[in-house]
Amino acid sequence: MARRMNLPNALTLVRIFLAPLLVVVLLTEFEGRRILGASKELVGAAIFALASMTDWLDGYLARRRRQVTWLGQMLDPIADKLLTSAAFISLVQLNLAPAWMVAMIIGREFAVTGLRSLAHTRGFTLAASPLGKTKMASQVVAILLLLLGWGPLPMLAPIGYAALWMVLLAAVVSAVDYYRRFQRLLNARVTDLNLARESGLFSERHVVAAEERITG
Repeated sequence: MARRMNLPNALTLVRIFLAPLLVVVLLTEFEGRRILGASKELVGAAIFALASMTDWLDGYLARRRRQVTWLGQMLDPIADKLLTSAAFISLVQLNLAPAWMVAMIIGREFAVTGLRSLAHTRGFTLAASPLGKTKMASQVVAILLLLLGWGPLPMLAPIGYAALWMVLLAAVVSAVDYYRRFQRLLNARVTDLNLARESGLFSERHVVAAEERITG
């Protein structure tokens, strides 16, 4: 366990622990809406920005220090979803974001996670797409703009709302992209099994077992 709990994984855990802290800061009624002299909107934005930085930093350090682990690969997407879901749900509670948009964005996260899990059970990996990374970046920008527009910089609120539409568009397009890649990979595996059956290099029992694993 000590070898698995390296610096990149520790940063991922920090991001997980910052998610509930963000909710507490944003949704708790502080006197004068201030925390230690600073507006709670600014404190919330700072917490979210710090947590978002760890998302980039843990991946960078894991690759640079060759500390990519199974634990880190499992925890990283969970931490991302916890953080963004906590922020979006808080925005809905504060009437800063429409509930239907947030429901679609979070629903997309669960759908893609389920699709990637299904791909894993079928014996192949559905890698993260550039569209998915664009979606994550747009989420960070939109949330920060909405939080800052709620408090110290109200002129940013309309820009944040426009960015939220970009998040929704990126979420839908990337979800379609994941589904199409899943179908292509699944069809390719089925084609490989048919070729294996025709070649006669593998027994029918092995081919059927592999086919059952892919098709479920």
